[in-house]
Amino acid sequence: MTNSRARETTEAIERLYISMRHLFYRGFFKPAGVSGESIRSLLKTINPEIYGTMNIPNKMELDGLMYVLDRLPEGIEECAFIHLTSDEGFDKGSFEPIVPKKRRRNCYRIDEHQMNIEVLLGRSEIYDILTHLTFLFIEADKVRNLAFIQDENWKPTRAFKIIEEVVKGEKKFSRKEKEVALIHLSSLIGRTFEETLNAYNSFGDDNNPDRLFKIIYNLGKVSLEDAKQTREREIHFSAILKERVGHHYFGEKWANKVKEVLFENDLHMRPLHIISANMHSVKNMLYGNDALKKKDHKEVDYKLYGDISDKKELRDKVSKYALEEGLIYINDKSGSNIDVQIIDLSKTDLKNTPFSGIKYNGDDVIMVFDYAFGEQAYEVMDELLRPYEHQGEVYMMKVKSVSIMGKAGILAGGKGDIMIPTSHIFEGTADNYPFENALKLDDFKDDELKAFEGPMITVLGTSLQNRDILSYFMNTSWKAIGLEMEGAHYQKAIQVASKIRHHISPDLFVCYAYYASDNPLETGSTLSSGGLGLTGVKPTYFITLRILEKILQSGKKEIPAKK
Repeated sequence: MTNSRARETTEAIERLYISMRHLFYRGFFKPAGVSGESIRSLLKTINPEIYGTMNIPNKMELDGLMYVLDRLPEGIEECAFIHLTSDEGFDKGSFEPIVPKKRRRNCYRIDEHQMNIEVLLGRSEIYDILTHLTFLFIEADKVRNLAFIQDENWKPTRAFKIIEEVVKGEKKFSRKEKEVALIHLSSLIGRTFEETLNAYNSFGDDNNPDRLFKIIYNLGKVSLEDAKQTREREIHFSAILKERVGHHYFGEKWANKVKEVLFENDLHMRPLHIISANMHSVKNMLYGNDALKKKDHKEVDYKLYGDISDKKELRDKVSKYALEEGLIYINDKSGSNIDVQIIDLSKTDLKNTPFSGIKYNGDDVIMVFDYAFGEQAYEVMDELLRPYEHQGEVYMMKVKSVSIMGKAGILAGGKGDIMIPTSHIFEGTADNYPFENALKLDDFKDDELKAFEGPMITVLGTSLQNRDILSYFMNTSWKAIGLEMEGAHYQKAIQVASKIRHHISPDLFVCYAYYASDNPLETGSTLSSGGLGLTGVKPTYFITLRILEKILQSGKKEIPAKK
């Protein structure tokens, strides 16, 4: 049964992406039209874990709603017209950018009815947005069906009228009256009073305490106007976006800037170690002790790194010290949303770091760049590894290693555990990328953390996975240990550059390691249940420690013995 559901899910995921790609090139679609219904039907067939009770018609999915709205611009539930655009100069007008809480993208409220969302990260971002919007439309239509009597007049229920009173704010509600309104809201959305109260507190803040009421009200209102055909919902893709997607427009600008900075600082002929990771762990491990006047005691001080993560003044001190000591920071202006740090190891004092015992004496350069998103990983890595032309001369990139550290969903363990991939399998295709990982299971023996080694699935979207397909990948001969969105894309670019196009040396080594942000097979442990918080500190720094050890050991030069 599970295998047949897994096959059905795989087929639905493939069809969903083919449909989305078709609609993208077509240029627009109506969520309530034939195309919109087709996408909705496929998402319901997949029934992803992250969207919880989406398929139950009389029960709103609150955790999934919070997850989606954190990644979409505030106010999107009020808009019938959603335009996906490229970077088309909206910032040059008087429009204030709206940045979603959990996604670095600029969005613009054009007028009362229209929201523009800038898409700079390629197809994966388009699919991600469309999947979240489809979930939102399903929930909106649920509200409409629960809040209005379905006849030719669409008369609102008593509960919806009370919700409308709260939203319009014409009457001052006492605490008791607000609780009564919450009881009506909970009955409308098919949730207990306790669940609704928790959601009310989670969604609201001091500036907008009644946000949950407003979201439910506007979802129902916009859906009703669509059903009555007074204001039909539409999604549009701009001509510029269609022209730029797939052409590495932003990735090329980003990579050229990085190479230009390496050249300006006379680092372009040095051995280069590329790390895709966060913007803090490498910096904190190399500069944290000296910046904060702490003495290294040979043991890694995870508490110190936790304190730095938790306190802005400590983060600022480390950043200021690192820049004074020669760290070069590139604040990305290309549109790729990927910042870069460049560290010249020949100028870096390792005496007061966890690496003092290595006795490093090389002149390698470390380049750390921020996380890419899905298919964007291929674009930026492919462009970065290409030869660089400067003043009529062509320079090959002197890449000695590539390391990828990121968050992933784990299948075999729990939040905070570590995954060491031996291959990347691209979901929905026959593409697979086995490789020799310089990081091994033995590198991660620890009393507190578990580590797992094996194949990992690079998925088309983390928000599309369900229990059946994940169980299939874990329990069959695939024996997958986790899922993420970038690994296969990175490895494809590395293999093309090193083994086929010979842009870089085939002798480079690669390090891949991930720490678990969630276990999508465990109830209450999916991405919609919240982030890792400080639980993620130890695995993040443990992986960083091992990656830096491999880099520094590879860069040691033998000092000739005295005669």
